[in-house]
Amino acid sequence: MAKIITLKDKFQKPPDNLICLSPWEFRRADWEGRHFIQMLRSQSARLECHRDEICKKGGKGVWHIPSHFSLKGGMSYTIRAMYASRDNEYRMREIYYLAGLMDCLINQVNAVLRTDLLKAMYNKVFAMKRELNIHWYGPLDQVLLPVESQFYNEFEYRSSLTSACTMKELYRAIRTGTDEMFDILSLEYVFYCPGVGG
Repeated sequence: MAKIITLKDKFQKPPDNLICLSPWEFRRADWEGRHFIQMLRSQSARLECHRDEICKKGGKGVWHIPSHFSLKGGMSYTIRAMYASRDNEYRMREIYYLAGLMDCLINQVNAVLRTDLLKAMYNKVFAMKRELNIHWYGPLDQVLLPVESQFYNEFEYRSSLTSACTMKELYRAIRTGTDEMFDILSLEYVFYCPGVGG
């Protein structure tokens, strides 16, 4: 016996906007935009339900976007590098560690960095940028992606960097912190690519 295919359901299903689920979830945006958007997983689930409802009514796209972070400035270069390496978790973690090193140079006060050891960190950053072929341009204020305080204690992270007495301790604190942030970003957030349909 032949199987009956219900075409109505097939055509009313919204197009799949999923790019990848792991290590970070990336989706195509249904709206026009210039920047990647970072959204809580719970907000993303609501947005996807909203897409389904609109599609069932014969519409296309979304009518409103839940609360989110628009990743601009230095964060835009970070998320683009992460997206370009989305199939390689090890490389993504190295990129995020590099972002942590850069953030330390830009936004952190540490006694070790007031010595000639600062040059060693600069050399490490430039070597990693060359090796990973990653670049940030323009004024850099924030290169690490936002993580809400309910998931991560940024003050504790910054304190661990401030209290590091050697470069080895500083590198270890940055590695531990960026790995923790990476895992939280993986578990708690979804990233939408800019532009209509990605």
